[in-house]
Amino acid sequence: MIIGALLILTWLVLLIRYPAKALPISLAAVLGLGLIALWVAWQDTRESNQLARLDLRLQYAPELCPADRSLRVSMKNANSVPLTELRWQVGAYAPGDTVNLAENTYSTPRYRGPGDLQPGAEWNDCLPLPPLRSGYRAQTLEFRAERLQGSFAN
Repeated sequence: MIIGALLILTWLVLLIRYPAKALPISLAAVLGLGLIALWVAWQDTRESNQLARLDLRLQYAPELCPADRSLRVSMKNANSVPLTELRWQVGAYAPGDTVNLAENTYSTPRYRGPGDLQPGAEWNDCLPLPPLRSGYRAQTLEFRAERLQGSFAN
């Protein structure tokens, strides 16, 4: 904090004392930082759009999955590039409600997608249910993938 304030103060002194030399360098630095910020924002928007094109569905399916892994996951990659990594958390909701009934603790399972999902390909698997708040049964809830984080091949 103190070092940052000292650097800004030094820059201001140089800008006032030697404006002919400090101004072009300052403008170049601001332009460089602006370009980096634009590139980061573009990358973030691109990744968000790619994650939005994943068709990821979760359902409680004890008839299709083993008892200890009764959450059925179906995903289709509708992107034009392969998905290389995907992580998410599972939320559990009563129909029409907005309160997450899944307990997100340190012992909550961490959900990961397939290592490599080609464009147009589908992936299905059975995963463990997240721990639910007491008094709620999985068969009465809707499950949603939340906080998706992923990467795609360039």
